[in-house]
Amino acid sequence: MNTFHRPTSLGRLRNESFDVVVIGAGMTGAGVAVDAAHRGLRVALIDSADIAAGTSSKSSKMVHGGLRYLQQREFRLVYENLHERQRLLKNAPHLVRILPFLIPLFGKNGAVSKALVKGYSSALRLYDMTGGWRIGKKYRKVSRQQALRHLPTLNVERLVAGFLYFDARGDDARVALTLARTAAEPFGAAVANYVRAIAFTHSAVGRVDGVMVRDELTGDEWRVATKCVVNATGVWVNDIIELDGQSTSTNITPAKGVHISVPSDRLPADVAAVLAVPGDRRSIFVVPFEEAPYTFVGTTDTPFEGDISAPFCDAGDVAYLLAAVNASTSSHLTTDDITGVWAGLRPLIAPKDGKKLRERTSDLSRRHQVHVTRDGMIHVTGGKWTTYRAMAEDAMKEVHKKVGRMKPTRTTNLRLFGAPSRSDNVKNLTGLELHLYQRFGTERQVILAMIDKDPSLATPAISGLPYTKAELLYSAEYELATSLIDILSRRCRAHIQDARATLAAAPEIAQLVAPVMKWSSDDVNREVAAFQSMVASEFAHAGLRL
Repeated sequence: MNTFHRPTSLGRLRNESFDVVVIGAGMTGAGVAVDAAHRGLRVALIDSADIAAGTSSKSSKMVHGGLRYLQQREFRLVYENLHERQRLLKNAPHLVRILPFLIPLFGKNGAVSKALVKGYSSALRLYDMTGGWRIGKKYRKVSRQQALRHLPTLNVERLVAGFLYFDARGDDARVALTLARTAAEPFGAAVANYVRAIAFTHSAVGRVDGVMVRDELTGDEWRVATKCVVNATGVWVNDIIELDGQSTSTNITPAKGVHISVPSDRLPADVAAVLAVPGDRRSIFVVPFEEAPYTFVGTTDTPFEGDISAPFCDAGDVAYLLAAVNASTSSHLTTDDITGVWAGLRPLIAPKDGKKLRERTSDLSRRHQVHVTRDGMIHVTGGKWTTYRAMAEDAMKEVHKKVGRMKPTRTTNLRLFGAPSRSDNVKNLTGLELHLYQRFGTERQVILAMIDKDPSLATPAISGLPYTKAELLYSAEYELATSLIDILSRRCRAHIQDARATLAAAPEIAQLVAPVMKWSSDDVNREVAAFQSMVASEFAHAGLRL
């Protein structure tokens, strides 16, 4: 039986009872599902939208300790982040890889403030001591010329030198999807996207014992019986609590983070760079996409008020990021250079005891909390995706109290789905096979077999981007995709890299996957129109021409 298959999972949700139902299939919820299923529990993972459709596909795609958290004296948080970074590098080497970060140092007349140099040196030394050294490389100072080799458009008139330190990167959406698939294969979790929790049932003693759900694609409704419910819905956590009729003291403050993409020839970089924002106590990142010839810039960190289901990048966000980049480089980026935008909401925990938010959202802690409401529902709030595994472990301590005995296994050394075995020689991979390995791991063999049968499937599906027709077909058949948006926005990242090129290719891609998705010609037209509408709305909000 295919355990990572939506119709199969829907059948199980109708006919089985579970030890744990996890609501929210972002990084946190998928991580909880992996941990619970790995311990031998019967697990269901549901989400009202797609896997990682919320915050977990809209991050800065970094697996890092958070250098700036040291400034907030969050030493334990940085320590935990760096340890979890190392576990991801080990457990998902096909998805997470080392990424150098450049901190350029600017000054006047070839000199830079000694206090600034000392400050960065101390912070980076502490970062390495806190766990950064585990990556196998330590920070170092680099010359002006070395810095320019990494980011050639840095402002040469003010650039003096720089620092290089090391963290990691990962495609957030694919990591979340891989976690969900790990829970299902081989541990047997029932995973279903587009299944919304609409109500809860309770036992005679008032404990939650079931979730009323609705299939968002068909409108069907039914009850899923369970011993325990984990709410891992991020910025929607209070919506679930209110749906359950409970009260909470948790105050989630959504903080909007926005990114923009530009062609790499306009902002070339072979490492990530940290650029200070003039007139603000913040920095932004400049990060090259892997393989794709684009660089992205982000992120903002501002309080958000509005519909949490539809955060948009607006013209002010665009202006902020462009100004920050142009202040440190000679790229002279304009809105005409932007090829993609994305906006997400961080589920930050606001100050306790009813205190008003006086600090900026960038100053709020990225720590997580696990708490239980009176009816026994478990709620996971806050956190960052690098530490999803530790968050899941903490949630499982509460799950244990509800379900009783379970295997005392841990996910510390659990290899995620697609991770290569010791006998799988991946060091010498090149070309198409390397590209597929870095997105699918061992599953690349399935895609290569498809190409062997039909060599035309090796053709890139979108002009200027590396995604082949074969891998898009694979996503349609094996990765729970239900729409063209799922495929182009999250199964691959074409939409956020170059929305215009992706739009141009959308009709042909829809026709390509239609037989697998069982779409009629009318369905194909609707899918293309939905994708076009989404991109048009994003660009309009950002003040960009499409």
